[in-house]
Amino acid sequence: MKILAIETSAKAVSAAVAENGKILCAGYQDTGLTHSRTLMPIVEGILKNTDLAITEIDAIAAAVGPGSFTGIRIGVAAAKGLAFGADKPVIAVSTLAAMARNVAFCDGLVICAMDARRQQVYNALFDAKDGCLTRLSDDRAIALADLLAEIKDDPRQKIVVGDGGRLCQSYLETNGVPCRLAPPHLLMQNAMSVALAAEELAAEGNLLTSQELEPVYLRPPHADLPNRK
Repeated sequence: MKILAIETSAKAVSAAVAENGKILCAGYQDTGLTHSRTLMPIVEGILKNTDLAITEIDAIAAAVGPGSFTGIRIGVAAAKGLAFGADKPVIAVSTLAAMARNVAFCDGLVICAMDARRQQVYNALFDAKDGCLTRLSDDRAIALADLLAEIKDDPRQKIVVGDGGRLCQSYLETNGVPCRLAPPHLLMQNAMSVALAAEELAAEGNLLTSQELEPVYLRPPHADLPNRK
């Protein structure tokens, strides 16, 4: 099964094509340019370099959140458009579950962290054992102080991954909880992990129509329009 995956949840943007557990091609960019400008050229380049037409892709996967409100909307809209035009199913992948795959080889407690501001992170916890992940918590927005209280007595080795990883690691270690930061090439969200996570979801039958794909926001945006009087 060939899956085209899209990741736009934070500052970086990426896309990848995977087939049967193998990454066929991937593109990644973190230059500060908007995802609306960079995503589709990456997708087009991947398809061109693999000699694949969008009609030869079996499913489109997208990281649906949590993450940047604008970034997630761009990625989900792109996935919906590609899937609708090619009449393909879509796969909704948790941003946090995908990033945990980056360090699944490292046995211990995987702490996924995206900076949610206000001394909070978007977070999920996973147990990593022999390359397999077991989810320990739902995706959530949690205060760093509450995360600290939850994991401080956990005896497992702890590894932090995600674009909020440095913030999270610094807070935990300052408060007496030693943890490792994922190495730079595995720290950030990427579409390769989204594609691999999507393969597992597809094998379980978790396929949606393009109309059913929706972003997942864990809290409302910081700025709301003023109420009309």
